[in-house]
Formats: sequence, C-alpha cells, structure tokens
Amino acid sequence: MGRFICLVFAVLVLGLPTPAHAQEKVDLELILMVDGSGSVDDDEFILQRLGYAQALRNPRVLSAIRNGPLGRIALAYVEWSGPDLKVPIVPWMVVKDAASIEKVAKLLEKTPRQLFGGGTAIGDAILYGARSIQANAFDGKRRVIDLSGDGPDRNGLPAVFGRDRAVAAGITVNGLPIIGEFGGLDVFFLDNVIGGPGAFSIPAKTFKDVNAAVLTKLIREISDLETQPHRRHARRTVRAVPRPSESSLP
Repeated sequence: MGRFICLVFAVLVLGLPTPAHAQEKVDLELILMVDGSGSVDDDEFILQRLGYAQALRNPRVLSAIRNGPLGRIALAYVEWSGPDLKVPIVPWMVVKDAASIEKVAKLLEKTPRQLFGGGTAIGDAILYGARSIQANAFDGKRRVIDLSGDGPDRNGLPAVFGRDRAVAAGITVNGLPIIGEFGGLDVFFLDNVIGGPGAFSIPAKTFKDVNAAVLTKLIREISDLETQPHRRHARRTVRAVPRPSESSLP
C-alpha cells in the first residue's frame, strides 16, 4: 500500500499520465524541434526540410543507430514558432532500419508547410519537447531535445526558463543556431538554450549549411559521443530564472 501511495503521489507531482502499458525500450528518445517562424522564408524552409531528410538518409546515421545497444531509437519532428504554435510533422516512431528512415524522410519532403509566422518562442518550444518526451510510449536510456532556430527568443517564455525546466526533468537540450544575420546567435544558444548531460551546439552559417550541421549533430546524438574534444558545452547562464518544483514541468 505504501508503494502504491508513493507512485500515485509521484504521478500527481510530475503531472504525467500513468502508462497504460509497458513502454518500448530504445537507446534514445530524440525530438527535433525545428524553427518554422516567419523569419524562415519559403526557400529557406525547403532547404531546412531537405537538409534534415538528406541527413537522415546518410548511411552514417543508420550505422550509428545500429551500433547502439538496442539498435533502435525513438524519433519525432516538430516545427515551432510562437508560444502556442507547434506542428508535429513526424509523430513519435521507432527508427531502426532503412525503411523507417525513409518513412521519416518522405514525411519531411511531402508534408506541406503549416506555420508561417507567430513569433519566436524558444522557451515554449523546449517545454513542448520535454512534455512530448515524457508523454510518449518509449523508454530511452537518453532523452534529448534538438532545437534549431535562426534567431533569439522574441516572445513567450525565456529560452533559459524552458531549458532549465527540461534539464531538471533529466532531459538534455542541444542546439543548432542558424546564424544568418544574427551575429552572436551561437553564443546566445550556448548561454540560454543548451543544457544537460553532454549538451552541445553546432552552428550553421546559413540555411544552405543546415544539412551538414544536422548530419554531424545526429551522429553525435545517436552515438552519444561525450568524449568529442570539440564538443561545445553549455556556458553558465546569464539570466537568473526562478525554478520552483524543478522535478515537474508546468
């Protein structure tokens, strides 16, 4: 009875649903949170979508997946902009072979764009990714939010707030800043976006460089290359953020 009461209390505190069945074990739960805001024009959007699709199809990605202890990961792809604007393009699914990778890549290529504006709310995007990880049907040894963006947050929750709440829940946040006209965006991501065990950020100079950055990033995340000498870790945050009830997400 005592253990049951403790379990119920934990579920209430975390605000998470009680699993209806055993979760499928995977090496990694990875959600790709990709910028779909108005600052991304149609040509850049296509470069971004194709960049992710082509990176996933690279044989090195499948090799990294197969080299994991279980040989499979859980993956989701979501586009975000304003505080309440997130569109799942690829729902959570197991990726373990060429067929499952191709399924993800085709969804990225064929699904029409649905976000065209709404602001840039990085903190809310991170919290969405964290909740999605906690609510999915998978049990991964590692849990990662991979967030890309072409600018700092402009509205919604501060990026550092979302980052700190995700990290407190045991989730790593990695970054892919697309610098463009925002000089110093890579520093902003280091200070405010990435965090958690082994967190890193890989900048892309423009949207034309997204494919190469995503490929490198996916291989590191899937392989869990914590000993990479050129890994760029999170720096100390520059803003103090209140962190009540860190064991749960709002």
